[in-house]
Formats: sequence, structure tokens, C-alpha cells
Amino acid sequence: MAPELSSSESRSLKNVIFCIGDGMGFEAVKAAGYYAYGETGHLSFEAFPYQAEMATYAANTPMTDSAAAATGMATGHKVNNGVISMELPGSGVPLKTILEISKSEGKLVGLVSTTYITHATPAAFAAHNPDRNNLLDIAHDYLHLTRPNILFGGGGNGLTEKDARAAGYTVVTDRDGLFALNINAETHISGQFGDTNIPYMFDGPNDLPHLSEMVSVALNLLSNAEDGFFLLVEGGRIDHAGHSNDIERNILETMEFSKTVQTIFDRVSHRNDTLILVTADHETGGLQVHKNNGQGRVPEISWSTGGHTVSNVPLYAWGVNADRIDGLMNNTDLVKVAGYPPNQTYQ
Repeated sequence: MAPELSSSESRSLKNVIFCIGDGMGFEAVKAAGYYAYGETGHLSFEAFPYQAEMATYAANTPMTDSAAAATGMATGHKVNNGVISMELPGSGVPLKTILEISKSEGKLVGLVSTTYITHATPAAFAAHNPDRNNLLDIAHDYLHLTRPNILFGGGGNGLTEKDARAAGYTVVTDRDGLFALNINAETHISGQFGDTNIPYMFDGPNDLPHLSEMVSVALNLLSNAEDGFFLLVEGGRIDHAGHSNDIERNILETMEFSKTVQTIFDRVSHRNDTLILVTADHETGGLQVHKNNGQGRVPEISWSTGGHTVSNVPLYAWGVNADRIDGLMNNTDLVKVAGYPPNQTYQ
């Protein structure tokens, strides 16, 4: 990784990239580092110059879910578990997200995830609903309200190819279709890969793209935006492996997430107008690493739960405003780091 841009340079923030490793706590980072490199400190984002830890609690409970946590990051506002970017507790009005504000400024915007794309984390950036399970309504918000330029993730779950095409999206359904896109001729692309979450890396080759591949194509479209872009990238299946207490799949998903961040960094590291934030919405599984067994060997670990925990999560930053990352922070701080005022509502 290159060093951080000099803080003495006068520069403006034009592009913001949020990378969320769903369920990726400090110990998941450690386990992946031991397996991939035999030691910690070598995952792509671990080389970022500014690092902190982040609290994740929801408005109504110390143990957040992805909906409340992602809403905190997307809007700067604490909400109850299960809520997608609405003022609950409170008036129930929609909360403006960083994606929506970016779009109102003329920027291109996108969502990329290894979960199905209407899942809670991406939904919190581009939809408004009191219940994360109202997938048809979330899909409707995507296609008819926020209209992200990029919707790349698992298919089904409220978002159909027919509806996306009717809303003016070009639809692709596999890796070949993704790489065959003529990005210069497209403005709105829905990558609907399979009929649910994208398969784990552990489970071997298939015709669906990996997270790093989806991000590479997304950046082909977004990075040429004259007024800048906002991109949300989620390594969503780290969380699923945590829920299953499956360390092999957890490690490989974290490694692919690290590869994805490296792909992003390689594309933007020459720029002086971009911020990359890498974090998690919460920790999953209560993972503890007890012994490093060396490169290519799964470390000795234990799990304490099949659910989420209240543990703080890591936060890494590179680029413009990255020096605002320090110490112990809250997930509601990220929109301010990205230069946006929090707690805006629709009136």
C-alpha cells in the first residue's frame, strides 16, 4: 500500500467508498491473516494509515443487527434493530442516506454485495422500511426511488429480472454477462447472480462472479463520473459463516474481502479526491483465535455463539478525511468522516 496523502495538500472529497465486512470482527481479521500469510498485518486494509475501533449498538439494544448497524453508517442515526433507514424510534419518517445525498449532488452511486442485493446492509443505503424483511418494498425503492446506477449481488428475494428491465436496468446474470458489458453504453445495471446469496468461495468454481470481480466492473462505470461517485461494497457472507461457526468459509470470505479492498485501492490510489472506509457492521460468532498454525493452515479457534455479539469492530481508512479516524468511534460517525451532515430526514 502507498502511504497516506499528505495532510498539507489542499484537496476536496469527490468519491466515497464504504467497504463493510459483515460480521468481521478483529478476530476474523486475525484468523484470515494467519491463514493467508502466517502472521497478522498483511491483509490489504491493515496497511491503511488510519485505524480505530468502532461501537455498533442499536437504538434499542446493545446487540445490533445488520439493518440498524448499516442504517447508522448510512445516515448517522441510531435506529431499532430491523429498521431500514427510518426514524424509529421517533417519527418514522425516512432518513436520507449518504447514497441518496451523493446522488442529489450529481454523483453516480452503486451497491455491490455477496448477499442477495435486497439484504439488510445494502438496503439501508438505498431503501426505507420499518422491517428489513419487506424485500418487495426494498426492491421497489431501488428501482423507482433511489435508482442506484449499480446493483450487483445475489438475485431473487424481491428483485426480479423482469421488474429491473421494466425500470430501465440492463440485467446480467453470470460472470460472462458481467464482463461482456459495454460500460460506456450503460447507465443502470442490475447484476442478479443466482437466486439467493452468492456461493461461498470455499465451495469452489461456478459461473457467478466473486466480490472483487463485481467491484472491478462497478468501478469501470463509476470511476469516470464527472461529479464523483459513492459505492457501498459488502462482503456479506463473512457473517453467514460466523453464524454457522464455519471457520474455513469465514477465512476465505475475509480473504476475498481483502482482495476486493486491494482491487479498489489499486484503482484509486493515484487520486487525491477519494476516501475508502473499511469496517464491519458488527461481529458475528464470538470468534476467538487461540493459536497460529502457520500459513495455509487453519488456526486454532473457538466460537462463543451462533449469533451477533456486542464487541467493537475494526475500522480502517485511507484518503481524504481519513485522518479523522482515531481511537474509539461510533458507526454514526462515518457519514461525518465522509463529509456529510447526519440525521437528515424527509419532510
